[in-house]
Amino acid sequence: MQQLHTPHVVVVMGVAGTGKTTIGPLLAARLGVPYAEGDDFHPPANIAKMTAGTPLTDEDRGPWLDAIGGWAHGRAGLGGVVSSSALKRSYRDRLRAAAPGVVFVHLTGSRELIEDRMSQRQGHFMPTALLDSQFATLQPLEPDEAGVAVDVAGAPEEIAERAANALKDLPEPVQ
Repeated sequence: MQQLHTPHVVVVMGVAGTGKTTIGPLLAARLGVPYAEGDDFHPPANIAKMTAGTPLTDEDRGPWLDAIGGWAHGRAGLGGVVSSSALKRSYRDRLRAAAPGVVFVHLTGSRELIEDRMSQRQGHFMPTALLDSQFATLQPLEPDEAGVAVDVAGAPEEIAERAANALKDLPEPVQ
């Protein structure tokens, strides 16, 4: 496997269950950059809410997005991969405000596939019941947003390879 190097800071985004935590580290390894798990940036109150099956509000997400944006800003010009649902355009705008060169890999798939994968996960705080709210909130990448959509069908290594190949076509990041 040839390692690709990129100065991009990549946010692996998508609804719960698309494989952000699985694909993110694989993509980071392919790109030769560090990976940061987006869930690790959540304050304990957010994790408690999600564990209880309560969707987060935009107010809840603010400090979390700012923490991810701070990490991404610190990696500008060096590259990195971080996971974040980044479901709304306003969330992605907030990340871009902190780290203007950030690009997105939107992991996409059918609701049925994602629900099936979620039902097989062990020890994750996001219950399947919140999947409907995730899909209802999702605003896919718009044409003016730097990023690519990648289908999550197939093995994790195949998905990471598709993502790495799609990123090659993006222009160099703006610092």
